[in-house]
Formats: sequence, C-alpha cells, structure tokens
Amino acid sequence: MLLAVESAALTIDLVTVGHPGNEPTAAGSGAVGYSYQIGTHEVLNSQYAEFLNSVAATDTYGLFNLGMEVNVFGGIVQSGSSGSYTYSVKANMGDKPVTFVSFYDAARFSNWLENGQPIGAQGAGTTETGSYTLFTDGSTTTNMSSRGAGAGWVLPTDDEWYKAAYYDPTAAATSNYWLYPTRSDIAPTPGLADAAGNITNGGPNVANYAQGADWNGRDGNVTTAGSAGPESASYYGTFDQGGNVEEWNERLVGTNRVSRGGNFGTIELALRSSIYGAGSPYNEGFNLGFRVAFIPEPCCGIGLMIGAAVICVCRVQRRRR
Repeated sequence: MLLAVESAALTIDLVTVGHPGNEPTAAGSGAVGYSYQIGTHEVLNSQYAEFLNSVAATDTYGLFNLGMEVNVFGGIVQSGSSGSYTYSVKANMGDKPVTFVSFYDAARFSNWLENGQPIGAQGAGTTETGSYTLFTDGSTTTNMSSRGAGAGWVLPTDDEWYKAAYYDPTAAATSNYWLYPTRSDIAPTPGLADAAGNITNGGPNVANYAQGADWNGRDGNVTTAGSAGPESASYYGTFDQGGNVEEWNERLVGTNRVSRGGNFGTIELALRSSIYGAGSPYNEGFNLGFRVAFIPEPCCGIGLMIGAAVICVCRVQRRRR
C-alpha cells in the first residue's frame, strides 16, 4: 500500500515493505526482520531543492554541486551569493531524480527529514545530527556514525533496498526473488522518452537503461519518476529501482559505500539482483541518486494494520507536526 508521509512541508511517498522475517537469497541478501517503508520513487529534484532552500543559504558542506546546474542531467539552479543562496528547479526536471549527490549529501537529507525539516544553517539539529551523526573538520566530512537507535528517516540498508526491489512472496520462483526489480527474470525493455522526459513505451517490464530514453539533446537521460507505469513496479510498488539513477545505500565495503540498480546508461547486467557497485562516499556522479526509507518505532499503544505491516500511528503523527 502506498503511503504519503509528511515530514513538515515536504511529502515523501512511501510503500510498505511487509512480510517480516523473510528468507534471504542463497547468497544471503534480502532478509529483513521487521516491516518498514521505503520511497516509492527516488528523491526528486523538487524535493532536494526544498532541502537546499531550507539549509543551504550558506552551503557549508557542499550539498549543491555545480553539475546540478550546468550539466543536462542535473535539475537545480543556484542563485545569489553565499549567505543568501536560493535554489530553483529547471524546466521539466522537478519530477526527475536528483543527481550529483554524494552518500554524505543523502545522509544529510535523511537527517533533515528526521529533524522535522528545520530551516537554518547546516549543523547539529539540521543536517549534522539526527538519524546519523556526521563528524566534520571545517568543511570536510571525515566520518559518519552508523544508523542511530530509534532512527526514523534513513537511507536503506542493502537488505532493505534489495528486499523492496526484488522480493515477491507470490513469485513462482522457489527463491521468491526476481532477477530484475520489474517483477521479471527477463531483461526489461529499455524505456523511450518524449520531449519532456516521460517514458512513452511504459507497460510490463520496462526500465530506463541502455541509453534508450533520448530527450533534451542527449543519447539517454533521466526520466520522470514512475513513468514506466505500475506494471513495471516492484512487488511492493517501488518505481525505478532498476535504471534511471543508481542509488546509494548504507552498506560499507571497505571505505566505499554501495549503490544499486544501474542507471539510464548502463547495460542490463547492472539491473540484476546479483550486481552492485561500491564507490567513494564523496562521489557526486551525474548518474547517482538515492531514495529514503522510514523505520517505524515500536508502537506506543496505537497501531494501524496496513497489509502485512503495522504502522506506528504516533510516530507518523509526530513526523507530521
């Protein structure tokens, strides 16, 4: 079931990932022992611009990347000077996934949601504490804590991301995991795009990859979130976990962070459940984005049963204030 959870002014559409305690794959991926929510879509340029307008009048930790403005794959423009920066969305780009974001940018966005979307300088209580604690020296991020106990708004773990993308308790396969996040073991059809970046050949098993979505003068580009249509969503109802942009998750591999799902330019291999990338958490690539997750706290006496999940009403209400 799709939920729209407001965290102050910004609304994040979420789907419930139920069936807690599911079995992992043979390789050990995808088992999650609790119900949770995850973004229906990747975080969009319009949402990230609202974040910037709240905390980046002086952009201490570089949440804005100039590529967002000057590159055709970016969707946000910065105006003014330090201390009074403002941010706006390019034409046709508000409903496209934000790109040019590092892992640390994504963690700070999660902290901002967790703190109730405050307006103010980047620091404790806005971007540097919350679900994660960022340890900084001047303007350089040097380390980050693991997910805090009781954290609500977070970046998904690798298993949380993987389960939302590939798990299907009704699948005919004995493993209950699809090879692709479009509920298919057959490679998806590459999406085609119109002049506004909407996928035009949506339907079953379609994804934006292999440079199929040509628009805005590019051979392959980001496309409107979810425009491949509901028949290409995962079992739980997420869109674009295969293709569009590659997505950060919490998993550490050495000093690198994992990203999954491939992007608009990759071959189909990158969309498979067996494949992941690992790169520097400072990387702010033109094809890198993220989606957030929401972990309900143990219900404080008020629980709402939605499908196989129990949503903690008091927590959602607290986030809406």
